[in-house]
Amino acid sequence: MSGPHQGQQLVTAGTALSEASAAAVLVHGRGATARSIVQMGAEFQQDGLALLAPQAARNTWYPNSFLSPVEQNEPGRTSGLQAIEDAVTEAEEAGIPTDHVLVLGFSQGACLASEFVARNPRRYGALVALSGGLIGETIDESEYEGDIEETPVFLGCSNVDPHIPEERVHVTASIFEQLNGDVEERIYEGMGHGVNEDELAYVSSLVATLAD
Repeated sequence: MSGPHQGQQLVTAGTALSEASAAAVLVHGRGATARSIVQMGAEFQQDGLALLAPQAARNTWYPNSFLSPVEQNEPGRTSGLQAIEDAVTEAEEAGIPTDHVLVLGFSQGACLASEFVARNPRRYGALVALSGGLIGETIDESEYEGDIEETPVFLGCSNVDPHIPEERVHVTASIFEQLNGDVEERIYEGMGHGVNEDELAYVSSLVATLAD
């Protein structure tokens, strides 16, 4: 497909894809860059892990809140999902199986990463959604079908995040349980909108099982 995010740079770091045993597709937040989330990836980088970060046009995947009606965030939403798919495919074409590909996003990127895995069910290395959840004004459980085959799913968020309602995190966890995910949900008291050391440590433990 062609869309606003197609043709943007794919930033790579970590172990070269040709030598990696696992990959992490990193999806940046609104107003951020692929390079900035690669810097966060350095916090859990391990030998054997390739980092792949797609870049959003004008640093924003879609214009409105993820809680807006879906059509109000097109074509950015669909184009962003394709950008993640393209990064996953690049890892696969380098010989890394999908069950060794971790998909991680923060904020707007976490919403997009969650939506990607839920809409493309198969076994992944892991899904990590840091301060995010599934996209839409409402979530209809009947729209999500398939089996992610016990993919580890980590959802971390504050109980007072100004952008992400705690209830949407709970609903997202429920959907991934319905899709046969191995879900770990952690709500942090009073954290605000950010990433903490506990979350990074958990991601490191996931990476260790993939890149050994």
